[in-house]
Amino acid sequence: MKNTPLVPSQLYKPCNVEQLKFSSTDELEDIDITVGQQRAVDAVKLGIRMHKNGYNIFAMAPSGTGKLTTVRQLVEHEASRQDIPSDWCYVNNFSQPAKPKAIKFIPGQGKVFKHDMAQLIDELSIAIPAAFDGDEYRSRAGELESESRQREINELSRLREDAANAHILLTETATGYAFSPADENNETISPEQFNKFDKDKQHEIQKTIFDLQERLAKLLKNFPIWRKETKRKLQALNREVAEQAVNHSIDDLIEKYAKQEAVLSYLNNAQKDIIEHVLDFLPRSEKMFPFMELAQESNPLKRYSVNLMVDFSDKKSAPVIYEDHPNYSNLVGRIDHQAYMGSLVTDFTMVKPGALHKANGGYLIIDARKLLSQPYAWDTLKRTLQSGDIRIESLERALSLVSTTSLEPEPIPLNLKLILMGEPLIYYLLSEYDPEFHDLFKIAADFDESVSRKDNDHDYARLLATIARREKLRPLSQNAVARVIEHSSRMIGDAEKLLTHLRSIKDLLTESDYWAENNGHEQIANSDVQQAIDHKTHRLDKLREKLYENIERGTVLIDTEGKVVGQVNGLSVLQLGEFSFGQPSRITATTRLGSGKVMDIERETKLGGAIHSKGVLILSSFIGARYSRKTSFSVAASLVFEQSYGHVEGDSASLAELCVILSSLAQVPLRQDLAITGSVNQLGNVQPIGGVNEKIEGFFDICAQKGLTGTQGVIIPATNIKHLMLRWDVVHAAQSGQFSIYAVTTVDDALELLTGMEAGTVNEQGSYQPESFNAQVEAQLLQFTKIKKEFEDKTD
Repeated sequence: MKNTPLVPSQLYKPCNVEQLKFSSTDELEDIDITVGQQRAVDAVKLGIRMHKNGYNIFAMAPSGTGKLTTVRQLVEHEASRQDIPSDWCYVNNFSQPAKPKAIKFIPGQGKVFKHDMAQLIDELSIAIPAAFDGDEYRSRAGELESESRQREINELSRLREDAANAHILLTETATGYAFSPADENNETISPEQFNKFDKDKQHEIQKTIFDLQERLAKLLKNFPIWRKETKRKLQALNREVAEQAVNHSIDDLIEKYAKQEAVLSYLNNAQKDIIEHVLDFLPRSEKMFPFMELAQESNPLKRYSVNLMVDFSDKKSAPVIYEDHPNYSNLVGRIDHQAYMGSLVTDFTMVKPGALHKANGGYLIIDARKLLSQPYAWDTLKRTLQSGDIRIESLERALSLVSTTSLEPEPIPLNLKLILMGEPLIYYLLSEYDPEFHDLFKIAADFDESVSRKDNDHDYARLLATIARREKLRPLSQNAVARVIEHSSRMIGDAEKLLTHLRSIKDLLTESDYWAENNGHEQIANSDVQQAIDHKTHRLDKLREKLYENIERGTVLIDTEGKVVGQVNGLSVLQLGEFSFGQPSRITATTRLGSGKVMDIERETKLGGAIHSKGVLILSSFIGARYSRKTSFSVAASLVFEQSYGHVEGDSASLAELCVILSSLAQVPLRQDLAITGSVNQLGNVQPIGGVNEKIEGFFDICAQKGLTGTQGVIIPATNIKHLMLRWDVVHAAQSGQFSIYAVTTVDDALELLTGMEAGTVNEQGSYQPESFNAQVEAQLLQFTKIKKEFEDKTD
């Protein structure tokens, strides 16, 4: 027999402890956690340094690979070399309050300007009432009032004198003024006396009263005009007094911000508005002219406040923002409302910044899955990047769901680098279905989950030391590091690779630290790491235990001894969350005279996936091409996974299916103490499969339950040898000769192991060697062809 079992050194690649030149990880320096991610690092560096539109970054890697930490490190390093971006404020637009103005400041000046305006309003709140409470103002205002009042009195007195000279009395009544005739002594004449006068005199008195009434009417019409004149004079006085108080306080600010056109324009407008609304600065009890009051807001002076949207006064470099909840409002900002007098009101001070404002001039990092799960967030983000402006608008208004009047803040120019993080599938889906995606994200940073194990043990040890220090864990001993390195290869499923999935490594070290504390160790020992590995397996393997128990009790039929025609033990892997394990499955086949069709019962019952069906079609082509090149393929075969009631996918059982069909054709029994896995191509070459370690261990566990005989083992593709990192108990069993692992490169190699016969090769005449397995298969197919021909001739 050409095939011999693999030696123990091929089943497990231990870490060479002698190459670890330290006793514990305390002796090792920290290392950048981007070990093995040079391709992704180079892509991120290019993206963050390319200051052109559209060169945003999509960092693609599965969750937990440390891409966020890596990206943050790179971005923060680049941000530290850049200037601090500008501050932004929103201020009141006095001409259009519904459209607040945005003002740009150098870093830190926005906070200063907000303080300056608050201080100005505080000063004016003292200075203006003081100015209106001064003796000069009171005296001038009193003079204006006295002049107005005296003018009215003088005109009424003149009218009263003229009436008295005409023997007419002017009297004030509850409803106004009244004229009545008088005698020589200016005593009122009664109606009886008036009636005794002759008609001419009565007409004369009535005419005089009528003329006086006309004069009184004209006079009363002039009173409101004179009062308005007085009011205008008072307003002019108020403006004069207010200008003196305001100009004195605001001139310093105008001089301070004279070189900033936007600020200067705002201050000039604020100055005019303060003068126009000077009474808002006066306490209600002290306002001099109630007739000048208007309905006021709860805090009328708030319109002179400054809404500091972005404050970089405490920053030393460009900002790096990670938005954990990237919904519509958290990205572009929002406009809040508050209840006032039974309704919801808002103003520019209630405009709140979003992540785009906070990261403006720097870097914004967002998880792609979270972004895409938020309604309208993705479209809004794209629109903002394309326009280059941050527009704050409520989602209801943006979707035209409401038509109420709201604020329309002036857009703020956008200048940032956006980094999206997500799984590769999200990147490829967006590339395929969103035509705008590549216009905005021209840089793809592809993170790897593994790194070559060759010459990287020391750097990996430094990575473990770095993680342990950051997580405040105990240092690892030399042997513990070696065990983690070995388990890292096992987790990635490749003896020549090391896992770079930081979350998995951190979890292993954290649990190992727990067991070290529980065991009273000052350092994490090899036994602590192993205990963490074993305990995690124990808490996750309930389903595996139940399945293996069903096999041991005979509920699920798996033979580990003897030989059976048309029956073999295939191997599959079940993945349940973070835990995967191998499961043996009985595969059987039957053959008979037919028309060359191999029926896959799994496919016929719609339990087989497309890849599994492809594997069956490939092995069918192989059988026809090898054994029926000169004759018709007169066979019908059927394949099935016994006691399988779920979906079957993958082609890793195609080698086992091919062997079991050929066994049924040749009527040669197959060994049941061997399980087999592997994919086969049309040329009969065996191809690698996934989960080889779990598959081997799954069959080993079943054999161990039933009792190891020394003949049991597993057949795997030779190309999977480099992936072997088996459990120690499996390696020890192989070392003691109780269990064997065979590697095959062709179908013939597998057949020789399963049958104990030579597979046979084709001689010069095109026939297989007599008594070989292939010869028996070919003879059976020729027999089927002969029977079919005789039947067809008899029918004709």
